[in-house]
Amino acid sequence: MTPKNSFQSPLPPSKEGLFSPGGPTPTFNPPTLDTATKNYHLTHLALRITEPARSLHFYIDLLGMRVIFSMNAGPFTIYYLGHPPPETQDGEVGKWAGETAEIPVLMRTKGLLELYHVHGTENRIGEIDSSIDEQVTVSNGNVPPHLGFAHLGFTVPDVESAVERLRGAGVTILKEPGVCSRESVPLSEWEAGRGFGVGEIHEDYAWFFEKFAMVADPDGYMVELIPQDIRA
Repeated sequence: MTPKNSFQSPLPPSKEGLFSPGGPTPTFNPPTLDTATKNYHLTHLALRITEPARSLHFYIDLLGMRVIFSMNAGPFTIYYLGHPPPETQDGEVGKWAGETAEIPVLMRTKGLLELYHVHGTENRIGEIDSSIDEQVTVSNGNVPPHLGFAHLGFTVPDVESAVERLRGAGVTILKEPGVCSRESVPLSEWEAGRGFGVGEIHEDYAWFFEKFAMVADPDGYMVELIPQDIRA
């Protein structure tokens, strides 16, 4: 017997190209909100990094984030990053960070990024570990056999200028703005070779797909750059 308001599988998928707010079918979401999860919200996403200085340069100098706080916890150091409100002046960033780092505020702040550095791993990445007979690397989630995490998404005022600025800083561009080809879909050769993710991009999504770009951060994680002013 299915419990009331239990999660239902979205399969079979909705019609190809159909934009479905709220889910693949009108009845996908439970009819009532669960009071037990009324105040739940996603606060942050954490990425394992190998070289803090390199990653902080990328997310701070190139993507405009600022450190809210950092902490050396012994085995590891964490760096919590966020975007200050647009009206924040240069001299006010420290004040904003201090106020946001206060526990009551931090626990209710959304859209933060945690960079997680395990001490010593920077000396092992790329080495061959004989105990496990493989190369020790950080997985970006898009390379078999470690498929999982896909990408981070940032909205920016102008994608083209952002891409050129990042290109000039030596950042790897994975997908150019304006490109909307099957080859630009971020699928691994392993998936493509097995016939996964077949078919062309549907025209009802293509208009959006061509407007964003994708770049790689220093550890190879994919970062999507989406225009803030976008129209269907």
